[in-house]
Amino acid sequence: MQWDSFSTRIKLVAIFVTIIGAGIIVRLFFLQVVHGSDFRNEADTRYQSKASDVINRGTIYFTKKDGTLVTTATVASGFQVEIQSKSIADTGILYDKLAPHIADQISREDFIAKIVPGTNQYRVVARKLNKEQADAISVLKEPGVVVKVDKWRFYPGELLASHVLGFLGFSDNGQNGRYGIERSYEAVLSHTAESLYVNFFAEVFANIKSTVFENDEADGDVVTSIEPFVQATLEKELADAKATWSADGAGGIVMDPVTGEILAMAYTPGFNPNEYGKQTDVAVYANPNVESVFEFGSVIKPLVMAGALDAGVVSKDTTYTDKGFVEVGDRTINNFDKIGRGPGTTMQDVLNQSLNTGMVFVEQKLGKTAFKKYLLSYQIAEKTDIDLPGEVASLTSNLEGNRDVELANAAFGQGIALTPIEAIRAFSALGTGGKLPWPHVGKEIKYEFSTKTLEYPAPLVVAWKPEISEKITDMLVTVGEGVMKTYHVSVPHHSIAMKTGTAQMANLTAGGYFADKYMHSMFAYFPAYSPKFIVFMYVKNPRGPKFAAQTLADPMITTANFLLNYYNIAPDK
Repeated sequence: MQWDSFSTRIKLVAIFVTIIGAGIIVRLFFLQVVHGSDFRNEADTRYQSKASDVINRGTIYFTKKDGTLVTTATVASGFQVEIQSKSIADTGILYDKLAPHIADQISREDFIAKIVPGTNQYRVVARKLNKEQADAISVLKEPGVVVKVDKWRFYPGELLASHVLGFLGFSDNGQNGRYGIERSYEAVLSHTAESLYVNFFAEVFANIKSTVFENDEADGDVVTSIEPFVQATLEKELADAKATWSADGAGGIVMDPVTGEILAMAYTPGFNPNEYGKQTDVAVYANPNVESVFEFGSVIKPLVMAGALDAGVVSKDTTYTDKGFVEVGDRTINNFDKIGRGPGTTMQDVLNQSLNTGMVFVEQKLGKTAFKKYLLSYQIAEKTDIDLPGEVASLTSNLEGNRDVELANAAFGQGIALTPIEAIRAFSALGTGGKLPWPHVGKEIKYEFSTKTLEYPAPLVVAWKPEISEKITDMLVTVGEGVMKTYHVSVPHHSIAMKTGTAQMANLTAGGYFADKYMHSMFAYFPAYSPKFIVFMYVKNPRGPKFAAQTLADPMITTANFLLNYYNIAPDK
């Protein structure tokens, strides 16, 4: 009995110790996990209150080629100064005391005009101050001067990938994502509660957390496929092209043609999302790569030619007599130079010299039904469903009817307008056996205790046989060799498939086309027979040069050589 009594006491003590230990651990969990962020701000809040619009938002990352994450949108912390006017006696004297810390944000005149002593106004006069500035203002102990914790959205790269990122802006519902990833991933980035402080106890209670905090899975960080050095290179090349040719704008996309991962996407002019409020033209915020359509001209020709190769109505050696023009109904369609190449002009010549008459020949050989079937099989009439906001559909209504001249024009890329993202997806099929990837910038969602890899549908398949890919690629490699020889550029150790396009720009006001405004474009994929990259570039209304190869051969080849060297792609020739 004595032993039983002792054993019972030991059990009771053990239960008591277990309960106390569990209580301590639970208490630590709530102190360090649930309220951890509050304690971390205690040093700031012991003399400053928190601004009413302090944000708590997820981070956006770029991904370097080795998988390293680079922060590209985050929340920065600092302080703001608020003036409670009813406690102010002399605004001029007050400003003179605060001036060493706020003069770069507000002038003496504006300060005096903004602060009306004796009223019930609360005015923020300075933001984004550092702790030294905040401490210096606090020790003044001026009545009516309140220093508050301030947080704001910060974009370390400034203009880098601005159209992809978008920005955090104000609306009737407070602050939310505007444009770009900030908008399309708003549900993930807009955190509904204080983020939890991750430490040992958070890991221990990870399962408890996922059960108790039901909304946490909606709150995370977005990891994108944008590679920062590739993005910077693309932006530089586009900016140089725009400046060199005094163009209205220049855009481009670098994509993995197999997976659809976007490595870079840019348009210039861009904007600094840290200073979005300084823009006078809000149109600059839109991303033309997904939100605008353009007639790109001759870059469409390989899509049609591949269909004709598949149908067996032509080969690269098929010939026709090129008179320099062709009559279609009551219209005359000319080559760009109105010069005929004569009899024996091959389909390879048609692509090499971008002959409109040759593409009308191809379209007529296919017939109306087959021509439309092949061209629409590239899904150019459908949105790509890229994970960026504002995507618009292409304008392909000319393919819906049977008017001879409209179909003839479409064969060389006039009369149909595509978004750049639709175009690059279609061109990807040429080098991948007819597969159309799902373009995307989202790669992963990082939650507090887990990471979700974003999944996309399998590629769509165009109407032609996979072996057609090698045939059309052979023809485009020959095109590329000619362009590089003419413009004294080269990709020394890799094959590159390429096509340029020059199209008249539509006059959206008066109708028809401008006689002196052109859209230049070019796509290239490489290594040609097992492509790792596809690049599409375009320049809007360049002044001076007549042909796309003049404006884009150099930036395209510079970008191609950079990618092949940066990713250490093995030579294929």
